[in-house]
Amino acid sequence: MTSPFEILPAIDLRGGRVVRLEQGDFERATAFSDDPVSVARSFAAGGARWLHVVDLDGARTGQPAHTAVIRELVDTVGDRVAVEVAGGLRTAAAVAAALAAGAARAVVGTAALRDPAFAGRLIGTHGPERLAVALDIRDGLALGEGWRAGAAGVHAEDALVALADEGVTTFEATAIQRDGLLGGPDLELLKRLVGLGRGEIIASGGVSSVEDIRAVRLLGCAGAILGRALYEGRIDLVQAMSG
Repeated sequence: MTSPFEILPAIDLRGGRVVRLEQGDFERATAFSDDPVSVARSFAAGGARWLHVVDLDGARTGQPAHTAVIRELVDTVGDRVAVEVAGGLRTAAAVAAALAAGAARAVVGTAALRDPAFAGRLIGTHGPERLAVALDIRDGLALGEGWRAGAAGVHAEDALVALADEGVTTFEATAIQRDGLLGGPDLELLKRLVGLGRGEIIASGGVSSVEDIRAVRLLGCAGAILGRALYEGRIDLVQAMSG
């Protein structure tokens, strides 16, 4: 039995506010709300089954910075919506704390790319369903600290295979050059990753219409993360969920 295609509204946190970045650039941030919990509540009311919550300050510093806000968010909507948490989860303790706070899934990126065995150890502790790996991709390379220009990377396909060999089953692939620009997803990149047959691929970056959602679904992606398009009203969540 195949898993349902999931729509994951994104709540990106910076300084306690809900923002969206363009191409992962912290200098190109747009604030949408001062009340993340209210935003989560509205997405839950719209029928979302998952929320993708990113601690941007944690991603930048390597230390979670919004633990209290995320805990409040999970306490408010966690009985209706599965919340996955990303950003700054670079140690086993940080991942364990996020899951203990009620997150259904932790998303690791930089630390897993540097050491795929780190992801394997997390899966050994928490199980594959509690972990996803973020592949932030620029020019075909999966990057640690993907927001930082000049960050070192490894070929995305090689990174995915190495992590799949460690037991990772869920990957969230972001085309950095399209992220936050509403120009459509990188379908060729997603097709290559899905074609490896080594795990479920959730599309992120550039998804800006119901047609984009249908396109990534037809490619075989397991879901799509939606950000700016929801906040600017280009996609209606109820329509996206039913599409």
